[in-house]
Amino acid sequence: MEQASSVNADPVHAQGRWSQWRNWCGFWLMGLCNNFAYVVMLSAAHDILKQQGSDNSTVPTPSTAALNFELGSSSNGSRYDCNPVSTAAVLLADILPTLLIKFTAPFFIHLMPYGFRVLFCVSAATTSFLLVSFSSVMWMSILGVIFASVSSGLGELSFLSLTVFFNRDVLGGWGSGTGGAGVAGALLYSAFTQAGLSPQVTLLIMLVVPVGMVMSYFSLLVFPPSFPQWHNGGVRPVTGGVSEERQRLMEDSDEDEPQQEKEVRLTGPLTLREKLHVIRGLLKFVLPLGLVYFAEYFINQGLLELLYFPNFPLSHAEQYRWYQTLYQVGVLVSRSSLCCVKIRKLWALSLLQCVNAVLLSLAVYYQFLPSAWLVFVIVIYEGLLGGAAYVNTFYYISKETEDRHREFAMATASVGDSLGIALSGLTAFPVHKYFCSL
Repeated sequence: MEQASSVNADPVHAQGRWSQWRNWCGFWLMGLCNNFAYVVMLSAAHDILKQQGSDNSTVPTPSTAALNFELGSSSNGSRYDCNPVSTAAVLLADILPTLLIKFTAPFFIHLMPYGFRVLFCVSAATTSFLLVSFSSVMWMSILGVIFASVSSGLGELSFLSLTVFFNRDVLGGWGSGTGGAGVAGALLYSAFTQAGLSPQVTLLIMLVVPVGMVMSYFSLLVFPPSFPQWHNGGVRPVTGGVSEERQRLMEDSDEDEPQQEKEVRLTGPLTLREKLHVIRGLLKFVLPLGLVYFAEYFINQGLLELLYFPNFPLSHAEQYRWYQTLYQVGVLVSRSSLCCVKIRKLWALSLLQCVNAVLLSLAVYYQFLPSAWLVFVIVIYEGLLGGAAYVNTFYYISKETEDRHREFAMATASVGDSLGIALSGLTAFPVHKYFCSL
């Protein structure tokens, strides 16, 4: 009898493992597609804008920041090889629409079912590709940047909220996919353009990415029964034995309270008071995450373009591209590490990243670093810290937040990295101006 029972259970176990694997891969691909379009579109926008100004061919670059390194000619009269405008200008244009969405959407996005959210993100990403591909004036390319930013921002908070309906392991898939987007997007865009394809043709080929997001979401994920795909309500998050917790709460509540009112109180929409309570509890996660991203994007957009080694085999632009590419490699590795190591001390990651920022600030001012090779090592380490902070922040939010608040908490906490990035962009402007005036 025991042997027969084991045989009968094997298919069920195998089916469960297969569903978990599909969900992990689905979130990995959605993370890749969500950030991939953003990276590639910004890269192409820069190349197309340069083509609009001249017929000279451009050298594609391997990241959104690196691509904008050649926005202007280097300035004379400074001990640094400076651009007239800091790359922080492009950073702000990239991040502000995302920041606005992340600040406001958690308070109303629950009214839009997940299926419609995904279709909206796909439509916005597709529009960004088409606008930039066929742009003939600057405002069209800028509008493409905005659409890409909207797609990325709404997609991030929506998919992070979606993870609460699945096994917590899918957070590792999402984090790894977003980490891979920077590397894959940069390398593929560079490969296509260096193979002789124009930026416009390359962008049209990249329209396969929004299609990949649709396929990943609707064909690969195994949704729980009664998942509210096209309507509000339905099943609530099930991570961590929720049904038992809710049942216990209902049994312990006032016996005189009608059963229907109990269910609404425990499963209905969060009140404004509850949301504010959740936000206060999230500060211990959001503040370290914001500080990590403030420090690393201050490095990437305010300092790395000033760390130039004239006697190095690579040119200034090539050095900067490699800084950004190796940073993305570090992010990819650490965002994929959740299955191997988990870090609860988020403030330690923040402090270590701030040490990096101070060290490289001093290196820019005193110019004591001997070679770009050492900077390569530092930016890989910087990426490792940033990626680790991201995936561990959302893992512990998912683990430690009450089930009823988890979906809102995951969406709201996503504002931390965007806020840090925006503040770093504002800070990088005067720093860049100061160094270039020396």
